[in-house]
Amino acid sequence: MTLEDFKNGQYLLIDKPLTWSSFAVVKRVRNIICKKFNEKKIKVGHAGTLDPLATGLLILCTGKMTKSIEEFQAQEKEYIAQIRLGATTPSFDGETQIDKESDYSYVTEEIIKNSIKKFIGDIDQIPPTFSAKYIDGERAYKKARTGETVIMKSNKIKISSIEILEINLPYVSIKVNCGKGTYIRSLANDIGKDINCGAYLTELRRTKIGKFDVENAVSLENFAAQINISIIEQ
Repeated sequence: MTLEDFKNGQYLLIDKPLTWSSFAVVKRVRNIICKKFNEKKIKVGHAGTLDPLATGLLILCTGKMTKSIEEFQAQEKEYIAQIRLGATTPSFDGETQIDKESDYSYVTEEIIKNSIKKFIGDIDQIPPTFSAKYIDGERAYKKARTGETVIMKSNKIKISSIEILEINLPYVSIKVNCGKGTYIRSLANDIGKDINCGAYLTELRRTKIGKFDVENAVSLENFAAQINISIIEQ
């Protein structure tokens, strides 16, 4: 692939590693391309944020293809998630410490199935306070991390399906197909509230965006190798 290819526009399927922010992945890919072609800058953007504690498919667009980012963002996404029942965290995932534990001994497979059904379709969902949503011109997570009270407004989202993959209490693994703007962390929290024992997200992996599958994505190391750049140099 040449520099002109990247400038004219390419989409790249990257398997985002754990703890990396989506922006950090974009920055690394931009640096790899610039290093390869001795270029000072090139346009690179991602089509849909993944939280640092999530892994999986991240679509990056380069050059003129960045104009198509919204088209990728609008496509349905598939996630594999693990939820822990009987506990909650302020961030709805493992970013923050558990703030409350509750009894979950009464929870059965039937209770879980009945709860999950309530979240399929067009629903209102409140995003986590620890999210990248803008509140009064500032990212919500920045306010939340300082202890400031953050009021989040609900959004209309669509969840096409939720499939239970495994139940090994207190853990429940599910596959979710959903539309733009869906927070799986919020879904975990809402399921916990509905079951009345609390819950938070312990693992998340995005497996599909539209027709694109994480099986066809590459690691940052492999991307660097494909264009003959050692990632150690970055």
